Amino acid sequence: MTGSNDKALSHSSYWDERYLQANGGPGPTHEWFRSFSDLEPFFESNLFTAPGLTPLDNPLVLHLGSGDSIIPAEFAARGYKRQLCVDFSSAVVNLMKERHAEIKGIEWRLMDVRDMKGVADGSVDVAFDKGTLDAMIHGSPWSPPQEVRDNTSAYLREVHRVLKDSGRFLYVTFRQPHFMKPLLNPEGLWDVNMHVLSDVGSFDYYSYVIRKAGFEKPVENSPAVTAG
Repeated sequence: MTGSNDKALSHSSYWDERYLQANGGPGPTHEWFRSFSDLEPFFESNLFTAPGLTPLDNPLVLHLGSGDSIIPAEFAARGYKRQLCVDFSSAVVNLMKERHAEIKGIEWRLMDVRDMKGVADGSVDVAFDKGTLDAMIHGSPWSPPQEVRDNTSAYLREVHRVLKDSGRFLYVTFRQPHFMKPLLNPEGLWDVNMHVLSDVGSFDYYSYVIRKAGFEKPVENSPAVTAG
């Protein structure tokens, strides 16, 4: 995309227009940054079998900028019955309410992740982002514009606010770690643990397991996870 198009990604009007063009079928318009099957090994170790986060534990899962991804439906099929999917595009919220009306335990709510007034402090067990933080980033990766710093910082403070002290923030991106780490933790709010998602014949993606600093010691960096 061009720089101007990259900047447009942080505005709800861009996504409303995009999702209004969706054909209404069962599949996503675009599944950002790897499919569910690609990410399943990452979810298996960091969610599905993680202490306190299994379906039997009934955690609250927050999908940040959920779009029309199939991941909430896949989580529901594995027994997760408390999921909140938030997005600032009214078009996609309405689309997903209709598309998955038969699935119990998923709530679709219109909300800007930079200002989640409708989500209580310390109420979320797991927050998941695949593409939302990245949509706020444009300009030079070496020296991001102030708008990028402001938007990403506001977002990450909100995630920190709504997450339980023992909670996890799971994030997937294609961006190189040396560019992302300064944006992910400018205020020292987090303990950040990065994993590499590798696949033969394609470039690497990166997944992060992020916890509130000082509340839980992060696990040591795991060997590269091969997805796909």
